[in-house]
Amino acid sequence: MEIEERQPVLTGLTPQGPSGRRPSVAKHVLIGLVAGSVVLGGVLVLLPSQRRNAAPPSPGPAARAATAVGAGVPAALPDLVALIGDHEAHLRAHPRDERLWAVLGAAYVEQGRRTATPSYFPKAEQALRTSLETKPKGNLTALEGLAALANARNDFRTGRKWAEEALKLAPKRWTAYPLLIDSCSGLGDYKASRSALEKLQGLHHGPPVLAEAAQVYWDRGWREDAVASLADAAAGATAPAERATLLAQTGRLAWERGDREESLRYYEAALSVDPDQHGALAGQGRALAALGRGAEALRAYQAALAQEPDPRYALELGELYETLGVRDAAQTQYALLQERVRTDAAAGVDDALVLGLFEADHGDPEDAVRRLREEWARQPGVGVADALGWALHRAEEDEEALKFAAKATDKTKGGGIRSALYVYHRGQIERELGLLAPARRHLAESLQINPYFSPVLAPQARHDLAALGEPPAEPPPEPKEETPAEPGGAAGPPGTAVNPANPAAPRAPRRPRPRASAPVPAPAPRRTASR
Repeated sequence: MEIEERQPVLTGLTPQGPSGRRPSVAKHVLIGLVAGSVVLGGVLVLLPSQRRNAAPPSPGPAARAATAVGAGVPAALPDLVALIGDHEAHLRAHPRDERLWAVLGAAYVEQGRRTATPSYFPKAEQALRTSLETKPKGNLTALEGLAALANARNDFRTGRKWAEEALKLAPKRWTAYPLLIDSCSGLGDYKASRSALEKLQGLHHGPPVLAEAAQVYWDRGWREDAVASLADAAAGATAPAERATLLAQTGRLAWERGDREESLRYYEAALSVDPDQHGALAGQGRALAALGRGAEALRAYQAALAQEPDPRYALELGELYETLGVRDAAQTQYALLQERVRTDAAAGVDDALVLGLFEADHGDPEDAVRRLREEWARQPGVGVADALGWALHRAEEDEEALKFAAKATDKTKGGGIRSALYVYHRGQIERELGLLAPARRHLAESLQINPYFSPVLAPQARHDLAALGEPPAEPPPEPKEETPAEPGGAAGPPGTAVNPANPAAPRAPRRPRPRASAPVPAPAPRRTASR
């Protein structure tokens, strides 16, 4: 008897239809040797089943990752590795399988994003474009993969183009809408992101949609609605990687509200569910530093950077070292940040935002202004407006700086996000301009939003707010008396001289500017997984 060996083949993913029902796991599993069969004389013979109604076997790691990617939820990192290995092996023998090229490309995107390994992104682009070349028309999986890749590279204009291309072909395909929401938010087009969310909610429901809604609500300043939506998403999550991602996002919202203890609990819960949630390690470091547990905070950041060398974490860790007086270690982290930015740029990743903030506080403010002006021309989001305003302030161009700070914080100018960092930046710019009343108000507001938003800047905000003192008491209004207008002047109360220029209060004396801008606001975590 000779048993014929067969190489396992990964079937393509079946997209979820407009009904919102997820495809069954059976449609995503690996096809390998047929269970209970042998080949006798070239004929496949089925052996009798030991149990007539035996339960189907549990899917393997590659199948679990395929199911997660197809359902728009995070996949565990070991499962992604298995999926990539299986697809690569299959495509060596079947290089014309456009669907597997697209799925492989999406897996590369997720792996690169989750591990901050930009070398996966050129591989992803090659796989996705190979899929499009093999099937130029109607290749929705490849189009969505290209949108996810562009968003992961912080190229939101390109991400929006690919997401809209996919939706033109299939307006009822829900998996393209989260990608469009992320792109529009990155471009500062919050009206479009809200419209896309409404369409998404009409097509699908469940944790991925609730997580997208939470981010849109947060961007609008609806903090309670965002927290409630994310809590519902976490409660409905089933896979460990999905649940851990949502718990980590909930921890970040708690941090943004200034709740150190609750934030730390959520980050710890995320890591207990999935130890590969490296972003939760950095979140732990942030919360521990705010709690005064400096040594533990350093260990958490170091562990996060060892697994996910994100330049944002390097900036935060460097500034934490500075607050602890360890300047050499801080400089080491800043050098790592610059190296990571160069590595990212070679893979097509746009790190202008984090690099601009770094240069504004620790390098060349004029260079930061140049970089961030270019970024603003490409994608004028609220985060870029804040960073550019701060860089202009550091370069002593405060009048223009205030215009961008207002865009980042004033709802009438597009900034609905309640960020302690953004409001602090605006308050410091106003203070430098001698606008003492609004400066006092915004510095106080930054501490009200999150009293611990930065180990460097929160103490600076408290110091400057105390230096500004209480607002002057308003004298009781005096009875108005009409007086003749002076030639060329205007009428006014007795004893007053009208000043047409109405100059602002005298500027506060210039002092060395606060050096740090961390923590860097993550553009974040918008998606729960690659699409």
